[in-house]
Amino acid sequence: MVYGYARVSTMGQARDGNSLEAQESALRQAGAERIFRDVYSGKPERRPQLDRLLKVIENGDKLIVTRLDRIARSLIQGVQLLETLSERGVIVEVLNMGIIDDTPTGRLIRNIMLSFSEFEHDLIVQRTQEGKAIARQNADFKDGRPKKFNRVQLDHALELLETHSYKQVERLTGISITTIYRAKLERTKRERLREAPSQQGQQA
Repeated sequence: MVYGYARVSTMGQARDGNSLEAQESALRQAGAERIFRDVYSGKPERRPQLDRLLKVIENGDKLIVTRLDRIARSLIQGVQLLETLSERGVIVEVLNMGIIDDTPTGRLIRNIMLSFSEFEHDLIVQRTQEGKAIARQNADFKDGRPKKFNRVQLDHALELLETHSYKQVERLTGISITTIYRAKLERTKRERLREAPSQQGQQA
């Protein structure tokens, strides 16, 4: 059996031909009959589809990946995985490198490419951290994912909610029920905070 493995960090990743669609197309053209896909960062160990693949692949099978960093981004992780596959009699082909053979030259090339992948990943992490450190100096900086909908859009959805159901508002605005519900809770909290001082004044 010829297997293929594709991985992206996010569903929207498409840089340098790394989208799932581009990888799958290349893998099928190279002869992959069954493809496993993961949408996870390369650093964490949790790659459930790769784990599933490793349970079914056996002696005489072939594994194809588009690039070496699709299955590993660290030298240690990559060496362990490739040596395990080699011991099980699995042929590994990397489309931009060729067959990874278990020879001194093959191991040298493998280790160099894995080291470059790890170095590239560490540089990206470092640049991201440096960028955040600079951005935090701005008083308006907010960490985390930017909000998809602004306050005006959320207020409009809450106004619609007065005469429509959550499902209807979701269809009309494209804002999920969870987001609408959270916005309603936040508005209720703000209103209670505004009412609190006036109630205390009346009691006095």
